[in-house]
Amino acid sequence: MVSAGDFKNGLTVEIDGAIYQIIEFQHVKPGKGAAFVRTKLKNIKNGGVVEKTFRPTEKFPKAHIERKDMQYLYNDGELFYFMDVETYEQIGLNQDTVGDTLKFVKENEMVKVCSHNGDVFALEAPLSVELEITETEPGVKGDTATGATKPAIVETGARVMVPLFVNQGDKIKIDTKTGEYLSRA
Repeated sequence: MVSAGDFKNGLTVEIDGAIYQIIEFQHVKPGKGAAFVRTKLKNIKNGGVVEKTFRPTEKFPKAHIERKDMQYLYNDGELFYFMDVETYEQIGLNQDTVGDTLKFVKENEMVKVCSHNGDVFALEAPLSVELEITETEPGVKGDTATGATKPAIVETGARVMVPLFVNQGDKIKIDTKTGEYLSRA
């Protein structure tokens, strides 16, 4: 059990049967009346953000979120399949659960599958990935002084803005959180 007075950013707690992650919290001591904790909470199942206040002595059960490394196998058009590399157990997840997480992830790459009590609610891609450019226009000589970028399509089908010197067939490193070009691989 965690009391509201001990809240920290990133902590996951169960409130009224729902699992929330604390995004922000603030201890408030008004001049008159009792102190309270103002929080901004994100529902990890549906992504909704709510603001609530609690007395510092209120207690909530800590929610255990399991993050397991799994290998992304393939997509059959309906479900995305993942395999536990230790037990070889496979699970299929729908597009709603996967979202945009696999935009930069190739088949056979490792991802973290987040679950609570066996119920999968999210995926976490690696922080950066190396992908090959499959389609981009050639850069124009002499146009590099401005740090200009051009659109490119990588092997997963995602669109990325890259510097003008990057050509088709080059391998590049991409930040999976922001979708930004990091460097040549």
